[in-house]
Amino acid sequence: MLIEQIEHRWLAAFRRTLELCALRHGDVVGIVTESQSRPVNVALAELAVQSLGATPVRIQVPTPALAAPAPVRSTGASDALRHLAPVLAALSRCQLVLDCTVEGLLHAPELPQILRGADGVVPRMLMISNEHPEILERCQPDPSLETTVRAAMKRLRGAREMRVHSAAGTELRIGLAEARVGGVWGFCNKPGQVSHWPGGLCLAFPAGRQVNGTLVLAPGDVNLTFKTYLRDNVVCHIEDDYIVAVEGQGVDADMMRGYYQAWATSTCRCETARFRSTAATRSRPARWWRWPHERRRDHAAPRQRHRRAGLGRRAGGSGDAAWHRRRQGRLAGAGPGPGAGRLPRRRVGHARLWRQCPDRPL
Repeated sequence: MLIEQIEHRWLAAFRRTLELCALRHGDVVGIVTESQSRPVNVALAELAVQSLGATPVRIQVPTPALAAPAPVRSTGASDALRHLAPVLAALSRCQLVLDCTVEGLLHAPELPQILRGADGVVPRMLMISNEHPEILERCQPDPSLETTVRAAMKRLRGAREMRVHSAAGTELRIGLAEARVGGVWGFCNKPGQVSHWPGGLCLAFPAGRQVNGTLVLAPGDVNLTFKTYLRDNVVCHIEDDYIVAVEGQGVDADMMRGYYQAWATSTCRCETARFRSTAATRSRPARWWRWPHERRRDHAAPRQRHRRAGLGRRAGGSGDAAWHRRRQGRLAGAGPGPGAGRLPRRRVGHARLWRQCPDRPL
């Protein structure tokens, strides 16, 4: 790997990218970083901003401690800002925000507040991936990417289903009805726009229970979480958006199973109900995100969920205290009753798992 220092060609790459972002003389650019950000990228961004006559304002926050049971990478959901009001107030008043955090703010909860702007200013944000500048130089944005990505987004919006086949054995079906479609081309030149560098990506976020089939990861594929190329086949069986089984021999399959197990084990420590997987380890692993309509359902109708599970009024009594008494009785194997032996599905941290009592298999 090349030494991480200021190089003229890397500075030129940053400058060309900022020119595509329509950075003008006199603009104020917020450069948000954290203590574990690559210093060379932060320095290159600052110098490139000044070379175009704009004013950089660097805001650095400490990198937070790991809150998950295992390292999480390539999420675009940094938790470094932690809703700090002074930081958000400053960023919302910048014409351009350069995101140099480790994970990026693309899916961070603070992003909408930043993009709302303040005092008549509506920022745009460019997320600069926390990669070596030599990689960023090789992946410089191309102005023609915008047309290509927009055409691909149009195709995705007009499709009802995506089918993925591969010579390795992948047979995957993805329903695209009501899917959220997006795309980035590596630069942002309009207020309120968000992009990331490298760019050239078109994607769809399907609605719930729309992904089914078999995904075979073959040698040469990339595992973004581990930042490695695969050396062996790993077979993932997917049912209603969940990986329900991982098959394969070798280090790659073992690492993937161990990673999922770390989430399941951590969740089980916080649960009263015992998590049990089948002999074939067909446990339901964590899914680290939820769709907006799922969040609304969880917060708007907890009582209906309890009744469907046999834990509402028909199970005897009402109110939170009665609910907990009945819950403890079920866990101890007391009383049949409607829905006995199964607890409602609930969210724990980043994971959503199906919980069950010992007398009810998956």
